[in-house]
Amino acid sequence: MRSPLPDYLTEVLSVCSKGAGATSDHIPELKNADPDRFAISLVTAEGVTYSVGDDETEFSIQSVSKPFVYGLALEEQGFEKVLDKIGVEPSGEAFNEISLQRDTGRPLNPMINAGALTAHALVGDNATAESRVEAIRSLLSSMSGRELEVDDAIAASELGASFRNVAIANLLRNYQIFPDDPDDVVAGYVGQCSVKVNTVDLAMMAATLAGGGVQPRTGERIFSRSVVRQVLSVMATCGMYDAAGDWLSTVGIPAKSGISGGIIGILPGQLGIAVYSPRLDEHGTSVRGVEVFERLSHDMNLHLMEAPIVSQSVLRRRAVLGEGDEAFTLLELHGDIHFTNAEGIVRAMVEDPAETPGVVFDLTLVRAVLPVGRRMLLEVIRRLHHDGIEVALVDPDRRLADPDAGDGYRPRVVSSVDELRQGFTGSTQ
Repeated sequence: MRSPLPDYLTEVLSVCSKGAGATSDHIPELKNADPDRFAISLVTAEGVTYSVGDDETEFSIQSVSKPFVYGLALEEQGFEKVLDKIGVEPSGEAFNEISLQRDTGRPLNPMINAGALTAHALVGDNATAESRVEAIRSLLSSMSGRELEVDDAIAASELGASFRNVAIANLLRNYQIFPDDPDDVVAGYVGQCSVKVNTVDLAMMAATLAGGGVQPRTGERIFSRSVVRQVLSVMATCGMYDAAGDWLSTVGIPAKSGISGGIIGILPGQLGIAVYSPRLDEHGTSVRGVEVFERLSHDMNLHLMEAPIVSQSVLRRRAVLGEGDEAFTLLELHGDIHFTNAEGIVRAMVEDPAETPGVVFDLTLVRAVLPVGRRMLLEVIRRLHHDGIEVALVDPDRRLADPDAGDGYRPRVVSSVDELRQGFTGSTQ
């Protein structure tokens, strides 16, 4: 059986609008980006990747780097020193506004440029622009699981248009927020923003935060849990700038956007999401990226305020019962079936296909089936039937009431496994 998730993501690619928005005019080199590039990548907290579209296309990370560098500053300097220099309050303003506290000059949060410049300056002790860029490049490489590079053409183009950031850096230096030369800080920050990534890289970085700071493939601990909590909290309230409130209430996923067209989102304990499409809206955020996140949040019940507690696995037991033509593979499920747990069921059937004529899903111990879990289970059932395998459900509480899997196939529904021991056949078509 083939997983339905890539097909679903491909469908999302096809239905999102293609004409709205324009490439960034803040950085000359970004204006030349192919406006039709489009990719979506998901990485679960266990490191399983689902990716469609132009997912090998590299682009500069830009402001998507901000939460990771903020986390690095927290790890190196400690909470007290960082919070003394950078606040955590939403600015309600665009990313490049001069949002400083009037009495202290402290930036309101680390997601706007003033706060990001300060976070960059806090990386390392008495560091040069080059050493800070290298430390950040190394961090992002560890999180993505591969060696990343700085795009020198993007860096040169951005540095030549950084007059506003230079002004902000000079104001920060005037308030003694950092002791470094403002031009050096801006040069280093531009290098940070010019690291080349693709959507798989970004989804893996996001999944590292989703997994509490542990890189899901390598198992390396990148950030402490306390740092991850701080970073995600600030992303939730400040990551989407002057659209942060609308984003949190509508999409409900801690996120960060960048003017090259990338957006990342993190659902703690479940998965990291990355989208790339370089056409931007008035907030400097990918138009199709926003549409994708709205669609995923709705279809997959990913809103932070409604996501249920994740169990380690919804698959409690797997066994083969019966013999010969009457043998069937029993999958005993338990807990809540939402996206992450349903994805585990899908993966179990893809990686270890049933070798019996029938498959039985036992829902006796299942507490609830969310809409996305129902859709994924029914799609698994449909695909198993398409592969010539009969399916039955042990569903005494009717968690999957009227289980129409499509194509005219309805699996047999019984109240107990004992009913199936007398003969598995009985599915209707």
